[in-house]
Amino acid sequence: MSQRMLVTFNAGSSTVKLGLFALEGDEARRIGKGMIDFHKPPLRFHLLEGPDTFDVALESDPATELHEVLGEAFRRLSWHYDMDQLAAAGHRIVHGGDSFAGPILLDDAALETLQALTSLAPLHQPQGLRLVRAINRLRPGLPQTASFDTAFHRTQPDLVRRFAIPSALHDEGVKRYGFHGLSYKFIASEIAKSEPELAGARVVVAHLGSGASLCGLAGGRSCDTSMGFSALDGVPMATRCGALDPGAVLHFIMQKGMSPVDVEDLLYRRSGLLGISGISADSRELIESAAPEAAEALELFCFRIAGEIARLAATLGGLDAVVFTAGVGENQPPVRAAVARRLNWLGLKLEDAANVVNARSIGAAGARVKILVIATDEESVIADEALSVLQPDSLAARRS
Repeated sequence: MSQRMLVTFNAGSSTVKLGLFALEGDEARRIGKGMIDFHKPPLRFHLLEGPDTFDVALESDPATELHEVLGEAFRRLSWHYDMDQLAAAGHRIVHGGDSFAGPILLDDAALETLQALTSLAPLHQPQGLRLVRAINRLRPGLPQTASFDTAFHRTQPDLVRRFAIPSALHDEGVKRYGFHGLSYKFIASEIAKSEPELAGARVVVAHLGSGASLCGLAGGRSCDTSMGFSALDGVPMATRCGALDPGAVLHFIMQKGMSPVDVEDLLYRRSGLLGISGISADSRELIESAAPEAAEALELFCFRIAGEIARLAATLGGLDAVVFTAGVGENQPPVRAAVARRLNWLGLKLEDAANVVNARSIGAAGARVKILVIATDEESVIADEALSVLQPDSLAARRS
């Protein structure tokens, strides 16, 4: 008999990562990993891990209904997997607001609540919800779950989540939420399993990718994070500005005459590494560039990351370890080295040879603060959370 499967969707602003998991009792075992790339037509579908990897162009138009894109991707996957055994779908949804403190089974009421949060995560929330609706149309009746990037940070104290604004606005939901929670949940779990001496420690995790944030953990729980009300806050990112004086936003609107839509485009899509350098949003290209603008962008990126690590150490009352993760954090030694140099005073000292080869432990022997590189796996968290909320008989009903 073919094995029941779970598919996970991790929607970014221009890509969708897929995870395929075999269901074995109350556990999900990864059997495949893929990505749909929406950067430019034609769409491309990559199977990155599985029985036979491939990279193919999709015929579906990205402007059409998303269920057509997923239908074509599923047909490609059916060459390698029995997609009739698909038992459920789990989704990363960036923003759960104060409504959701953990994973949920999706229904119409939940979708309506999540749609109302779109303005707080305009790059990611719409794509995540489009995927849910596309699966509803492609596979009617298939159970679907949502895992939230904001939920992990619900352990933060109210003091951390408050802005200095009138209480009525705070009560309406204008507060710090934090993001990348699925990644931080995975890293916290990995630390507990493989670095038991750090299980109760004060750790700052730097999730550095096209979106970037940092989180201060104490005993594996989120105490503070760099992102706040929206995914714009904190350190500069590929195309997002990071922390910005709100007076600058008022200036753009009141003095420069920019519309709110134009300001949104500026802060989300034309700032960050791209805006500073005028060359690229990709830090790999900036590292290779000899242009002074590229160096300036990277220097500001690393300067802000180092400053945020120091701020989070203040929240934690000290620092025992720093973990680098996500695409930039896992794979770009120059960025890690630049951050560590700025934090020698705090006890961070790199072992250069280990850093260059992206070793798991890159701190110098005897250094006060441990430095680790740990690959994140948000899809595994989505799969585990999906199983935690799905009823066993719901999965059994999908047996052929």
